[in-house]
Amino acid sequence: MPEAKAHPRLQMGLIYAALSTAIVSSLGMLLVPSISREMDVSVSAAQWMLTLNLMVGAVATPVMGRLSDGPHKKRLLLSALSIILVGSMLAATAQNFTVFLIGRGLQGLTYGIVPVTISLARRYLPKEHVQSSISSLSVTVSSGLGVGYPLTGIVAGIFDFRFAFWFAALFVVTAIIVVSRTVPARPDGHAALVPFDYVGACLLGLGLGALLLAVSEGPNWGWGSPWTISAFILAACVLTTWVQAGLRTPHPLINLRVFRNAEVLLANCTAIGLGAALYIGISMSSLVAQAPSSTGYGVALPVFWAGWVMLPLSVGSFVANRLVRRLSHRIRLATLLSVGAGIVAASGILLWFAHTELWEILLGMLLFGLGMGASYAAMPALIARSVAAAELGSSVSFNQVLRTVGSSFGTAVSGAVLAANMAPDLHATGGGISTTFAIGALLCTAVFVALLLHNLMSRRLRAGETDLVG
Repeated sequence: MPEAKAHPRLQMGLIYAALSTAIVSSLGMLLVPSISREMDVSVSAAQWMLTLNLMVGAVATPVMGRLSDGPHKKRLLLSALSIILVGSMLAATAQNFTVFLIGRGLQGLTYGIVPVTISLARRYLPKEHVQSSISSLSVTVSSGLGVGYPLTGIVAGIFDFRFAFWFAALFVVTAIIVVSRTVPARPDGHAALVPFDYVGACLLGLGLGALLLAVSEGPNWGWGSPWTISAFILAACVLTTWVQAGLRTPHPLINLRVFRNAEVLLANCTAIGLGAALYIGISMSSLVAQAPSSTGYGVALPVFWAGWVMLPLSVGSFVANRLVRRLSHRIRLATLLSVGAGIVAASGILLWFAHTELWEILLGMLLFGLGMGASYAAMPALIARSVAAAELGSSVSFNQVLRTVGSSFGTAVSGAVLAANMAPDLHATGGGISTTFAIGALLCTAVFVALLLHNLMSRRLRAGETDLVG
């Protein structure tokens, strides 16, 4: 097949595969009440469907990122999609909560799909299309959430949660077919054959697992409980050991030396802050949409319609991605990252002060989508421009891990604040909702200010160098 004809098919095939991440990820917050009721477990226990999924994703993502730097990229992508398919089918047919959790754990591999598709794009697409394709792949998750949430709400509202998981399984089947037909089957002959860092993978997996466990379960266990404190201490010790071992290893799972590059460091730090802000915004908007009007803030939407609140997120992300692709040749990626963070900050502030009407939530989600679309498009492009092709998969995957860690912190903060501000009817108080939105707004504002200061300092530095040359 001529390369000119193969290129559009490959690009669309990779985007379709990445969309599976968003579809499977949307089987989360909206379905917690349904899982609690159908599986006869408490709401706090049902939250483990989110916790376990995030933990497996945090461990699998860097491993898949490093493997995607190897020669068998297509085989890796198809294997991951097949495991996700098995997990979706297990969750759909589970007769008890334990089997259901195993299925959700297998679905955690979806978090590693995007880094693999980015590595494939970097390898097989023409150079002039690589940056725009990487930007599109990176925002597919936030764009897809705006589609996945309405679909989940419709299916769960008409039928039950099992049909939602069957729908995810069907989508993954189509993704497997698309990848089989569009991605080149030949191994990547340019990939470096280096030994896999098993020690680094085990240390990072254990450290991230302990960290996410402490963050996710802290609101339930208590932040001062021995379990939470022990998990944080274990995470700190193991991750410190991982860093030290990685700096001594010739071919580590993640090359931490690339953090010396200012743009890579900038993208990764931003990933944590905006990841937390995004999950605070999404989770609170979803809660407000479904809360009864008697709370004083609730919009009282049934689950059938609640998912549609996320549709503007998808629209905003798609529009922002198209704009970034047009402007990236004229405006510095670091500047686009700052602009995206600024729009996210504006949406956070809007939701902080105005979130009791449906149109306010919809506008906030639209702005969130625009900001996240611009930021998520710029982040991997900054990394791809700054690291060697042989390390792109592992570097982008670590950025994805940091987004996941940030999302977990956002979920934990939301849960802790709401748990401390519950009304007698077991709904969050208006003050608790406002406080949580305020934390999200202040967080993304801090990220925006930090990026703004970095850009100003960079411009002064470049101006000084120009004067010296002159």
